[in-house]
Amino acid sequence: MLRLSIAQINPTIGAISANIAMMRNYALQAFKDHAQLVIFPELSLTGYYPGDLLNDPTFLSCVAKGINEIVAFTYETPGLFWIIGAPTPNHTTGKPLYDSLLVIQNGVIVLNYAKQLLPTYNIFDEQRHFESGPEVAALLHIDDIRIGFMICEDGWNDAEKKYHRNPVALLSAASPDFVISINASPSHYGQRPHRHSLFTEISRRYQFPLVYVNQVGGHDQLVFDGASFAVTPQSGIVFEAQPFTEDFATLIFDRGEFSPQKGEFTRGAELSRMEFYRRQIILGLRDYTRRCGFSKVIIGSSGGIDSALSLALAVESLGPENVIALTMPSQFSSHGSVADSVILCRNLAIPLIEHPIHDLIMKYTKDFRRYCKIPLTNLARENLQARIRGVILMEYSNSLGHILITTGNKSELAVGYCTLYGDTNGGLNLIGDLYKTEVFELAHYLNLRAGYDLIPQTILDKEPSAELALGQRDIDSLPPYSVLDNILKYLIEGELLENEERIVVTEFYDQLNATPQGRALINQIRRMISRSEYKRRQAPPIIRLRRRAFGNGWQMPIAADYQFSRDWR
Repeated sequence: MLRLSIAQINPTIGAISANIAMMRNYALQAFKDHAQLVIFPELSLTGYYPGDLLNDPTFLSCVAKGINEIVAFTYETPGLFWIIGAPTPNHTTGKPLYDSLLVIQNGVIVLNYAKQLLPTYNIFDEQRHFESGPEVAALLHIDDIRIGFMICEDGWNDAEKKYHRNPVALLSAASPDFVISINASPSHYGQRPHRHSLFTEISRRYQFPLVYVNQVGGHDQLVFDGASFAVTPQSGIVFEAQPFTEDFATLIFDRGEFSPQKGEFTRGAELSRMEFYRRQIILGLRDYTRRCGFSKVIIGSSGGIDSALSLALAVESLGPENVIALTMPSQFSSHGSVADSVILCRNLAIPLIEHPIHDLIMKYTKDFRRYCKIPLTNLARENLQARIRGVILMEYSNSLGHILITTGNKSELAVGYCTLYGDTNGGLNLIGDLYKTEVFELAHYLNLRAGYDLIPQTILDKEPSAELALGQRDIDSLPPYSVLDNILKYLIEGELLENEERIVVTEFYDQLNATPQGRALINQIRRMISRSEYKRRQAPPIIRLRRRAFGNGWQMPIAADYQFSRDWR
């Protein structure tokens, strides 16, 4: 029989002392529970992912000191094995570091295993800093129990399609009694059930139980959902930690099965897409502001759906006392842009500041003609309004030290329907990985959860418009969002879409592509996507919700011509 503690922690990237203090507290709790092992996530010492901090000699010196500190702290928990993740030096050829799993007990590193498979796709770029570890099976013997180890991506190639190595098969050949996998697995919709399916199949195929320990928390664009679990060949998933929060549990392993040290095992319910989006955004914003040193946010309230949803999510994440809205009507703003903002902010119990911009527009227009000797074009006049609003919001942000939240959705960012240095201003975008149709869907969901029209029905019913010209509507420049979003999903995400969504999107795309008018529209959208890359490159970070988000998971050139005919099937 073996007792093992799962410590699903929320480390901060680079905050080595704070991360050590967190691990120490959980190790002491594991020791109190009479556990023989305490398991932390991948790169738990540094947080995932440190990026080019790994090139900084001062940072690496702190990492080395941090490992020594943990080694010393293990004397406080006699007999307890600490399983941590940390960068360690590579003294042979190749990149200078390994992504390592260290097992430490009583002041001694008893096992050092280096991650074999280093992902370099989508959001990952681990080969930039790490060298692949040797092809070995890492085993630890505790009494008569053989424990195998792997790190995150090591478990994702059992189909042997991504890499030439299969660490799972290699480990299975060493006949472990159970396997521990430490992970920093970023969350997106569909990832949690995919993990369950993959590791349940591995457990059954190789006939060993497995413990999967994952990091939790928001780190820049990425959010880690935790949801650590234990799986056995006979029973499948038998334990799951709470998603989207730190969690700790001590399990008993005996005769191939896991049981709880206290109480009963619980497993989180599967989340609907909208509930997943809600939780991911809330955790992402909460950790981003906390780690960047902000306590309050400012959001421009246009009376439209994007800003309304952003405000509602910010209030749920940070509390109404930490959210401020600012409305800036012009001569082209509808009555509802202010009136609906008033109702929304009253519902959310947050202050609303009104700052009209009509006089500023007239002054800018007059001075431009006076000094530049040419009038503003219609497009320049429209963008001027967005930029004046962006300046005012940044003035407020700078004056009070609040972070400005950007409110552009994925559909607009994809086709460039936004103004640089205007509505793209800000420090973080909450809804930039939601297509416009999903923005409406999530807003309806928040109202359903609230039990009343938290976001006023007038906002939900309003036809989308930038309100930068008289009678302007989004549909004057773009196809209906129900059409646009399906084209964008096909072109941006393609085979990465979840199966049910992929079937619907592919059928829609094929029907559209079968007509001359449809093909012309698809090509127009392709051109708009490629010509807008320079805007996205300068936009704020976006909280990732879907498998392929703009940001580090979308690395397209700016000065290029790639309006190609994409067919990923």
